[in-house]
Amino acid sequence: MCTASNYITDCHYFGRNFDYEISYNERVTITPRNYEFKFRKIDDIKTHYAIIGIAAGIDGYPLYYDACNEKGLAIAGLNFAGNAVYREVEDDMVNITPFELIPYLLGKASSVAEARELLKEINLVNINFAEELPLSPLHWMMSDGSDAIVIEPMAEGLKVYDNPVGVMTNNPPFDKQLFYLNNYRNLSNKNPENTFGGDFDLDEYSRGMGGIGLPGDLSSASRFAKVAFTRANSFSASDEASSVGQFFHILGSVEQQNGCTFIANPDLYEYTIYSSCYNTDKSLLYYRTYKNSQICAVDLNREDLDSTDLINYLLINEEQFNFIN
Repeated sequence: MCTASNYITDCHYFGRNFDYEISYNERVTITPRNYEFKFRKIDDIKTHYAIIGIAAGIDGYPLYYDACNEKGLAIAGLNFAGNAVYREVEDDMVNITPFELIPYLLGKASSVAEARELLKEINLVNINFAEELPLSPLHWMMSDGSDAIVIEPMAEGLKVYDNPVGVMTNNPPFDKQLFYLNNYRNLSNKNPENTFGGDFDLDEYSRGMGGIGLPGDLSSASRFAKVAFTRANSFSASDEASSVGQFFHILGSVEQQNGCTFIANPDLYEYTIYSSCYNTDKSLLYYRTYKNSQICAVDLNREDLDSTDLINYLLINEEQFNFIN
């Protein structure tokens, strides 16, 4: 269960909440231009765009959860249990595994428009990364400064949807999520007029009454509506600190607290392990974790992007207190 969003001020911002019950030692991973991407069913790619993102702690291969390339194209993979369908190899298609999709698209495409063309030939094949790491059922949100799409591997084929609301969660499929927003078309950031009927007055007893009916539970459909409303009505100054801070507040509207979503005994709950924010125009990655609310940052441009070796930074996962006396 996760949530992804974009946000645009003077720059384009993209990121996600990673909600799960188990951490896989996530780290910031930078893939320089000359790291050789090895693929299971297509030729290896020796040179490509540089990429920064958050990946599982697997040595030797960047298993990205979300990432951005040096051209400003960003993507996140979210759980899509019960709907994701991966296929057998097809000779006339570009056969890549789901865990190869982010490296393939970000390595070759500089925009959503270019990624759309690549997706026309892609067949996501049912090949595990390793026996102990089976495939996760995923769908993806991709965004740049002018466009956003959702990519869903369905039983009837690979679906690519325009994303006019700039957010994505999990189930149901994206077209149904968009349709369900019709249930909330009466919501507003302003207090409503009294249209109840009758000859009596009804009081505005609180600010925020225009949002009555906006769901607050942690289901994926409810988070979709909540974060779509929050993003659509967000306001901030356009400087970096204001934009990044507002983006984390957008994600914070649907973050999950440990203990609220029970998974299994003993004491296993889904929670927001980390939240990420990319300034895709400047190749900056910001993040905070469940145990560290301070915003940390990594700058892609401060690394040797022409090298051949992965660059990793473990997530800072201890609270950083700023004493002022």
